[in-house]
Amino acid sequence: MAKVTSKLQITIPKRIAEQYGIKPGDELEFVPRTGGIQLLPQGRISEPRLSPEERVRLFEDSMAYVDKRAEELGIKPVADESQRDWTREELYTRGKPR
Repeated sequence: MAKVTSKLQITIPKRIAEQYGIKPGDELEFVPRTGGIQLLPQGRISEPRLSPEERVRLFEDSMAYVDKRAEELGIKPVADESQRDWTREELYTRGKPR
């Protein structure tokens, strides 16, 4: 774990620097990401972000897999919420208190 100094400098752990080929004098780019920051050696291109269409396709592929797996296991979705033995509101109140 690295600490930020009073001059806002950080030290990259040696094993990480060696793994990614970062050497003294290299310039690094800080790229904002959802939930954090990505650190890239200058000149290296980050992975391209997925287009909305590609994200939808991946989601649909994932859901098709889930549906297929549920069918294989004999799990059938409950179409009518009144047939369940729980309500959505109970999900927020039952169990351990926060």
